[in-house]
Amino acid sequence: VQLVESGGGLVQPGGSLRLSCKASGFTFDLYAMSWVRQAPGKGLEWVSTITRNGDYTYYAESVKGRFTTSRDNAKNTLYLQMDSLKSGDTAVYYCARPSKPWSRDEYDYRGQGTQVTVAS
Repeated sequence: VQLVESGGGLVQPGGSLRLSCKASGFTFDLYAMSWVRQAPGKGLEWVSTITRNGDYTYYAESVKGRFTTSRDNAKNTLYLQMDSLKSGDTAVYYCARPSKPWSRDEYDYRGQGTQVTVAS
């Protein structure tokens, strides 16, 4: 199993970024997928989960209304559109395959992460 994130970088407050996660080594459309993040000096924080067919998405309160998770099962790719970014969103962002679709703190696999820094 491989999960490879991309799209991170430095962005000003109020800006936008789109993260991608390319999955391989498993049947992507059979699994819910999540985004999690880790801010400097803090633990892992669940951000969002999308069901395996993309019909439903769930978000942490801290990002609701600003972040949008989507997936393209034909491309085995997960996305995170991040708008209205704040300094508090600065973190390493990981895509992850949760152990169960409803899990928010247990993951079978996680990528290597991509750094998102929000600063002026």
